[in-house]
Amino acid sequence: MDACIGDIVARKSYNCDLLFRVININNDKLGNKVVILYGEDVRLVADAPYEDIVVINEREQKKRKKVDEEKIEQSYKLFRQEYQLIRQKSEYYATEGYASTFDFFQLPGKVLHLDGDPLYLKKCLALYEKIGVPVFGIHCNEKEMPQKVTGYIEKFRPDILVVTGHDAYTKAKGDKSDLKAYRHSKYFVQTVRQARNKIPHLDQLVIFAGACQSHFESLIRAGANFASSPSRINIHALDPVYIVSKISFTPFVDRINVWEVLRNTLTGEKGLGGIETRGVLRTGMPYKLQQEE
Repeated sequence: MDACIGDIVARKSYNCDLLFRVININNDKLGNKVVILYGEDVRLVADAPYEDIVVINEREQKKRKKVDEEKIEQSYKLFRQEYQLIRQKSEYYATEGYASTFDFFQLPGKVLHLDGDPLYLKKCLALYEKIGVPVFGIHCNEKEMPQKVTGYIEKFRPDILVVTGHDAYTKAKGDKSDLKAYRHSKYFVQTVRQARNKIPHLDQLVIFAGACQSHFESLIRAGANFASSPSRINIHALDPVYIVSKISFTPFVDRINVWEVLRNTLTGEKGLGGIETRGVLRTGMPYKLQQEE
């Protein structure tokens, strides 16, 4: 079956391990057809010879989607359990351990999510809504993020910034320490630097940056609190959501243990990492004023 733009395909040379969307089909300098691919579930951009790809039928797509949805649901359940513990702890400290006549309220941290992929952004926004995180989501080409991020920060005034999209390491362009060997890492790094020029303090603006195989060390040095990918592996499209949701619902008086953030993600510590960071949730009361008698 011939592949067209928008089709779901896999690469025969990789034993069809990952599903991709066909974004474009070009000709190289020798006239050979080359297909530009975006990962369907992982934040990876790749290219492949046209003859190396195979169109995946709808039945196989549904089968793989079901497996992915089961993983997502498991991570979501673990996150909800953790959130309930955080809420109970917040209530205890807000009332000093005593029953209160007032209900307390919580202000979770606001997220600004910049995403290079509109379909991934849509999936992420749905999960943010399900979890209950206030978020502003913007589709922005990775190359344009450094020029636009400051304006977005001024407009939305977020507590947490997500800078993500697609990325990939290409061995032919250099070794893993060379930032030039990565598709979009340099733009993510520039975006983080611009954000830090605006808000230097690591706890006033918490930043997650990166995608599949991104240059983790450069992103952390640029000022990201959390980033991908320490082992240069692929990360799941929804991993940034679980990381920043944990931060959004952790009280500002508490420090976040990095492992506690990573353990409920879909990828884990090989694909994600970070530094000790304070939460951004604030608790207050009363939620509803009592009527005067």
